[in-house]
Amino acid sequence: MNSADATPSNAAGSVEAIAPSDTELVRRSQNGDTAAFEELVNRYREKVFGLAYGLARNEQDAQDLCQEAFIRAWRSIGRFRGQSSVYTWLYRITTNLTIDMVRRRSRAKLVEFDDGVGRDPEREKRGVDLVGGTVPSDEAFRADQRAAIERAMEQLTPDHRAVVLLKDFEGLEYKEIAKVVGCSPGTVMSRLFYARRHLQRLLKDVL
Repeated sequence: MNSADATPSNAAGSVEAIAPSDTELVRRSQNGDTAAFEELVNRYREKVFGLAYGLARNEQDAQDLCQEAFIRAWRSIGRFRGQSSVYTWLYRITTNLTIDMVRRRSRAKLVEFDDGVGRDPEREKRGVDLVGGTVPSDEAFRADQRAAIERAMEQLTPDHRAVVLLKDFEGLEYKEIAKVVGCSPGTVMSRLFYARRHLQRLLKDVL
C-alpha cells in the first residue's frame, strides 16, 4: 500500500523535472509569458553570442548584437509559425543583423586591414624550432595559428564568413544554413566552397 502510494508522487516528480520543449516555450511566449521567453534566451544566448562574435569579430559588438537579436525575436515571436526550428530562426535574425553591421563597416575595415599587422619577423625565423620545440613554443605556435585564422576570417565577405561559421563551427546542415542566410542550399555550397578555398590560400603558410 505504501509503495503504491509512493508511485504517483515519484512519477509526478519525474514529469516536473522534464524541461519544456522549444515549441512549448514559444507557445507560452506568444501568449505573453516573459519567463518562458527568458528561458529561450538562456537556452540560446551562448550560441547566438558565438555566432555574432564570429561574424563581427568584436566582443562588444557581439554583445550588442546578441541583445538586439533577442529584442527583435521577442517583438516578432507572435509571427513565428514553427516552419523552422527556434535556433534556425534566431540564427537568421542574428546573421541578418550582424551582416548588415559588417557591411556598413566593411569598406573602412578593408582600408585599415594590413597583412603585416601582428607579424613578428624574429618569431617567424624561429618557425622551425617552434614546430618541434618545447611545450611553451608549441603553445606559441598554436596561438600564432589562431591569430592567423582570425585575420583570414576577417578578409572574407560577410556572406562567406557566415556560411563558414554556420557549417564548420556550428555544424548546421545545408538546408538549415539556407534558411538562416536566405538563399538556396546550392548557393550555400557554392559560397562555402569559395570561402574555404580562399581561407586555404590565406593560411597555406600557417597550417
